Amino acid sequence: MPVGGSFVRLVHAVLYTALAFGANMGHAQDVSALLTGDMKKLTLSEPADLPAADLVTLEDKPASLADYRGQWVVLNFWATWCAPCRAEMPSLDALAGSMPGLAVVPVATGRNAPEAISRFYDELGVKHLPILRDPKSALSRQMGIAGLPVTVILNPEGQEVGRLIGDADWNAPEARAVLEALMAGG
Repeated sequence: MPVGGSFVRLVHAVLYTALAFGANMGHAQDVSALLTGDMKKLTLSEPADLPAADLVTLEDKPASLADYRGQWVVLNFWATWCAPCRAEMPSLDALAGSMPGLAVVPVATGRNAPEAISRFYDELGVKHLPILRDPKSALSRQMGIAGLPVTVILNPEGQEVGRLIGDADWNAPEARAVLEALMAGG
């Protein structure tokens, strides 16, 4: 039987799922065995509190990451002018639509006009993601975000437990396996 791309992806999905369920979920070193593909860029860390942040919605209403306490969060820092962000956003949207127990929270960092953000979401067909803004880059600066995109994994206590610098396919089997392992262990 010839090995086509779809068959290889299916085998990888089964392998990653088996690894996720077979791993001892309580230890970051066990999750690190799942760091393949784009997830090789994910750095796991001991839980660390986030700085206080004043975020706003598209309509300039106050918003807070505290609203997501009690949930695992994929926190993505992005901007409308960022080409890798444009490539990554559809996978974040797909992840949000397929893993309802996970909060996927993009934060537009810096000067991003609300109209440009709306246009960005419309052009990419984003349906499942909230719109939060960090217009003065206060949160991203305090967290040491130097370039975009950067994605931070937060545990249910709102603490950073992982960080990926650069874009990734967040709906790929290896990304889902890592997130499922983290969620099952914590």
